[in-house]
Amino acid sequence: MAAVKKLINDPQTVVAESLEGFGAAHPDVVAIHSDPWFVTRAGGATAGKVGLVSGGGSGHEPLHGGFVGVGMLDAAVPGAMFTSPTPDQIAPALQAADAGAGVLAIVKNYTGDVLNFEMAAEVADDVNVRTVVVNDDVAVEDSLYTAGRRGVAGTVAVEKIAGAAAERGDDLDAVAAVAEKVIANVRSMGVALTACTVPHAGKPSFDLPDDEIEIGIGIHGEPGRRRIPLAGADEITEMLLTPVADDLGLTGGEKVLLFVNGMGGTPASELYVVYRRARALLEERGVEVTRSLVGNYVTSLEMQGASVTVLRLDDELTALWDAPVHTTALRW
Repeated sequence: MAAVKKLINDPQTVVAESLEGFGAAHPDVVAIHSDPWFVTRAGGATAGKVGLVSGGGSGHEPLHGGFVGVGMLDAAVPGAMFTSPTPDQIAPALQAADAGAGVLAIVKNYTGDVLNFEMAAEVADDVNVRTVVVNDDVAVEDSLYTAGRRGVAGTVAVEKIAGAAAERGDDLDAVAAVAEKVIANVRSMGVALTACTVPHAGKPSFDLPDDEIEIGIGIHGEPGRRRIPLAGADEITEMLLTPVADDLGLTGGEKVLLFVNGMGGTPASELYVVYRRARALLEERGVEVTRSLVGNYVTSLEMQGASVTVLRLDDELTALWDAPVHTTALRW
């Protein structure tokens, strides 16, 4: 097998060097902390505001550091590639985000992430920490990395909407309740056309023949529901959207956010082909798409593929989605 080409110096320093570059490029938005590594807002925590902290393995950029800023996260904790951050990284991030009103930890449902955030909250016992667990992936109930459903692209909606609630001055109970409301109403499913290569592994994370795709893939290359021959975009999109809409129990007259997310190696032109068909399928059900997001937001290194996320909206969630946000990856 040919060597994999990557713009890196040393697999062991990729995360640190990437964070250094990220901080140098966006000093108006973020501050980078080392030993241990975590990201905070450039201006620090806002006095009296509920803090929001998330994190997870690196390799999913812009998740989570790209969502640190006004209207979203106060801190993000990047682990090694596809590896949960450690409790001794997470604890100082929780403390940095605490401005007197407590901290909401938004954790994707991977066993390592859940356990390490729990341990960090015990270490940072001077901080009032509430935790919500995102589990939006309808593809599997249990996988290599989880008990129950995985947390994937729906995490962006949780961070954005809970962040807006915190920004408007909601207390910790209210921010947590809004986050749980999003989690209860968001579902996702993804597809991989190719595997990705973790730098220190030096070879693709799984073997996927050129004429096959994996439906229901996880963001770390975990196996999906099934492997099938390569099909057209409309057919693939239907395989993703239908289980999502069925799981949500969407009915005619409802309003939704439709989010088509790229896995890192798929061009925007193809993501819009997927969006076009997903929107049509929702409209055929009598569901109105009132908000949209298309792009690479929760990636899997250079994996070619996409995920479809649907969030059921009401007036409150729509207003919080529309609220101003200023991060490196999301701003309006």
